[in-house]
Amino acid sequence: MISFNVNGQPVQFDGEPDTPLLWALRDFFQLTGTKYGCGIGMCGSCTVHIDGKASRSCITPVSGLAGKSVLTIEGLEGNDGQLHPVQQAWLEEDVPQCGYCQPGLIMATVDFLVDHPQPSDEDINSNINNLCRCGTYVRVRKAIHRAAELTAGEK
Repeated sequence: MISFNVNGQPVQFDGEPDTPLLWALRDFFQLTGTKYGCGIGMCGSCTVHIDGKASRSCITPVSGLAGKSVLTIEGLEGNDGQLHPVQQAWLEEDVPQCGYCQPGLIMATVDFLVDHPQPSDEDINSNINNLCRCGTYVRVRKAIHRAAELTAGEK
């Protein structure tokens, strides 16, 4: 039995320890916002936070999560029902086209903005490497800049 937290709630996983976190989230905990893309950690559709850092859940075995905290797209919204500034910026800039990769992009951006509170386009291009098959990269970049503005306004 492996015990950890998901979206602030204690959970226990009694499946195979080498199960990728992605499948534990989707199949065991019924949190389907995290998406399967490539299965090899390259596309970023499965990005979640583990102890506050963006991580690719498709290549993260549950066995390494004992005592850790996982945050998924479902847990990003505040307890007060307010959208996270990145989610708000995504809506304001009308980023999603098909929307499949967007949870992973949002989760990657949340972590990115911690270290890059006023990012340049170069910072974004160098650090956000999630793939979007619809090619929404221009809108993603605009939304990241908008999220940085919104986040700065909260401080």
